Amino acid sequence: MRASVARGLSEELIEDELGTLADLLREHMRALMPAVAELAGREPRDSVRRYVAIACVQEARRKLRMGDGLTLPARTAVVQRLARSVNALCDHYVSLGGCDVL
Repeated sequence: MRASVARGLSEELIEDELGTLADLLREHMRALMPAVAELAGREPRDSVRRYVAIACVQEARRKLRMGDGLTLPARTAVVQRLARSVNALCDHYVSLGGCDVL
């Protein structure tokens, strides 16, 4: 997952790979969102970590509804947004006690 994030945030994105990379990042998000939500649910109700992790999951859900974009700059921006979201979900997963090999 972290390798996909690194690729999505790379300055050297190739136009032909944007669709495939976007799909892969969305798959990562779909796998991470329930895991992060579950771990966040174990935190105390007044926990800042819980609140921030749940907000991250909600933002990831919104980003899943984004289209792919019609122009190259728009498609690149979508991949970068998805990559940042996957990165944030990975960070929350690790900080809430999940494994650190993503």
